[in-house]
Amino acid sequence: MKLLRFGPKGNEKPGLIDAQGQLRDLSGVLPDLTSAHLGRASLDRIASIDASQLPAVTEPVRYAPIVADIGKLICVGLNYSDHAAESGMAVPSEPVLFAKATSSIIGCNDPVVLPRDSVKSDWEVELGVVIGTRARYVEESEALDYVAGYCVVNDLSEREYQLERGGQWDKGKGCDTFGPVGPWLVTADEVRDPQNLDMWLDVNGKRYQTGSTRTMVFTVAQLVSYISRFMTLNPGDVISTGTPPGVGLGQKPEPVYLRAGDRMVLGIAGLGQQSQTVHAWDPALIDG
Repeated sequence: MKLLRFGPKGNEKPGLIDAQGQLRDLSGVLPDLTSAHLGRASLDRIASIDASQLPAVTEPVRYAPIVADIGKLICVGLNYSDHAAESGMAVPSEPVLFAKATSSIIGCNDPVVLPRDSVKSDWEVELGVVIGTRARYVEESEALDYVAGYCVVNDLSEREYQLERGGQWDKGKGCDTFGPVGPWLVTADEVRDPQNLDMWLDVNGKRYQTGSTRTMVFTVAQLVSYISRFMTLNPGDVISTGTPPGVGLGQKPEPVYLRAGDRMVLGIAGLGQQSQTVHAWDPALIDG
């Protein structure tokens, strides 16, 4: 199943994509798609609905963040060895964890707004893992049972803030609009192998990132198990699992960073595609 939320900010509705690729309105069944609907029993109930009887949505829509109440957005750094190399950092012996502020989360095609005076904003296509069942000290062999589904994440990063301003990475990762998710949540039963998904990202029509989850240092199961040792993962939490090489920071002979007017298009096989236009600092685009 492909589950999503659509509509203008503050007036989002739940929806699903049927077998023919048609967007259907779920608001007659659910008031919204929240963390309470991500458990196995709830997903099974939604799957049992005859989608052909739901209203079809034919007009263009805004795709909203996939879950109304994402509680945590936990990210994994340097989880592809070739990305670690291009960043000039060692492959970690344990997962590198950091958090993105939930205020960074936006819909998959919403405007990306550069922080005021930003000079080194960058892109990162990543596989997002959406938790469906509370996970605490789970075994690796059982970890995927706690996953509701998967999505595309663009882990945007302001590299000056992240690497040159002291402290930890969070200040370069949690900027407003720096967490596009979606377009939809693909339930785990439709993702046969999360370690075999091709992924890519273009900027202004040029392919910068081409990779696959096959080359992750730590697998999805390892990450869910590992993170659950340090914090409880609740339904609706999202783990962003790292990016393959090709980020702006790693370009040769000089890094390439985002500027107002740039357009990013990114996707993961079977999970959909995102597209964002980059804008100069404008709080109206964030709040509107």
